[in-house]
Formats: sequence, C-alpha cells, structure tokens
Amino acid sequence: MTDPIVVGVDGSGRSLRALVWAAHEAALRHRPLRIIHVLPLVRSYATTEEGRDREASAWDLGIVAEAAAIAQEAHPDLEVTSALPSGVPAAVLLAEAEHAHTIVLGAKGRGGFGSLLLGSVALQVVGHTPGPVVIVGHLTTGHGRVVVGADGSAYSRAALAYAFEQASLRGAQLQAVHAWSHPGPHAYVSAAQDTMAKEHREALEEWLAPLREEHPDVGVVAQVPDESPVIALARASDRADLLVVGSRGLGGFHGLALGSVSHHLLQFSQCPLAVIRPRA
Repeated sequence: MTDPIVVGVDGSGRSLRALVWAAHEAALRHRPLRIIHVLPLVRSYATTEEGRDREASAWDLGIVAEAAAIAQEAHPDLEVTSALPSGVPAAVLLAEAEHAHTIVLGAKGRGGFGSLLLGSVALQVVGHTPGPVVIVGHLTTGHGRVVVGADGSAYSRAALAYAFEQASLRGAQLQAVHAWSHPGPHAYVSAAQDTMAKEHREALEEWLAPLREEHPDVGVVAQVPDESPVIALARASDRADLLVVGSRGLGGFHGLALGSVSHHLLQFSQCPLAVIRPRA
C-alpha cells in the first residue's frame, strides 16, 4: 500500500489551511490523503471502530465529512480516507506517522491559549516524527520558490534532498541558504571575512552538487548571508511557497528532539514549513 499524506483536522481555520496544502501535496505525489480527527479520551469508551463511530458527535462527523468534501472537490481523482480515533492527539498522530509519507498540521489548533503561536500537538509531532512534517500557518502560492536551510549536517542533507524533490514536483526555483555569522563587527570588512564567505559558499556548492545532477530541471540560487539562520530563513520565507529545514543542525545538544533554528522557524515562518529528519 502506498504511504498516504496524513493531515490532522480539528475544525479550526489553520487545520483547514493544512488540509488544502495536504490535498495538493497528495495530488502532486499521486498518493492517497488520510484525514485524521482525534476524539478526546474523556468521551470514548468504545473498543471497536463501530463503537467509536457511534460515540462520535454530529460535530465531529461533520468536521471529517467537510474536510473530505473539500479535498475531493479540489482534486476529484484523489483517493481520500478518514478516521476518528480516540486518544491523545500527539500520540495518535505519531502512531499514524509510522505508516505515512508526510504528516501535515496547522500551526495551532482549537485548544490552548490565544497568545501561543504554535500548538503543543504540532510541537510534539514535529519533534518525534520519523518522516517529514509540514506545519501550515500561512498558506502561500504563486511565488514559485522553495527555500531550504543548509549547514552540512545529516539533517541538513535530508532537508536538501526533500527540498530538491519539492522544487522539481512544483516546477519551482530552489533557494538554498547557508547562513553564517562573522565573529567580528559587521561594519568591519576584512580580507579574513571575505575568505570566510568564500569558504562557506564553496561548502554550500559542494553540498548542492550531487543534487543538482540528480535534479537538472531545478534552477538553484545559492546564498550565504552573514546573519543569523533564523533571520535569514524567516526573511526568505516571506517570498516562498515552502520553507524546508532539518529538525536539528550542527549545533545544540543531541538529546534535544528539535533544534533551536527549526523551533524558532515554526513560529516565524511566513509560509508552510517542512521539518525533515533522516529516516532510519
């Protein structure tokens, strides 16, 4: 069976945007779309699918029916399935991720406090899912550009491969960003600074070379800005249809599920954000 694109829906506006993105992704990849709406444990006593269907309220059933109708109307040939499992949302979605190509979520669901930019469910799923996770806060189209952050780590290499694939699928330009920070004052220009910039550009070109050969149809713009990766990538996301990063980079502690750059970009990206980790 072909691994599906799995999207979590909860009736919120952001989950609707996630659904639209996921349906388009499934159509592009010729994969089925699986819609998941998690029922709270407090309302579930059934142990079978039939029992859970009876327990689901009209509101819950309506959310799933509407989501399926929206996806089917936009992509009539798309295979769409749905489920209303009960449990802790993050745990349910992580279980779904074991048999999914990609998990897609809205940046924040119906629960939580209004001041939080990122829901706890999305944060947990991004930190522990073995495959790609796409968080949709802002739905953007028409830029024709996929942006990817690169730093040479194994996570970055996985992100680069995914970004090239996405750019090829969408007929988009790829903007590869390797941000670095000069240790001295930015106003001070020196030969050493020029040398460092050249070395970073050469490193980026080395990481890109095999993927350029694999995807000759993808036009690539390589950038090595002298600034914080978060600032550089957040700025680039304002003119992109998708931003791609590895779940962790070269820095940080190995015990952390999510690196600081990807964690910040979950809040500041101005377009859908794909967080990638190397599959085992």
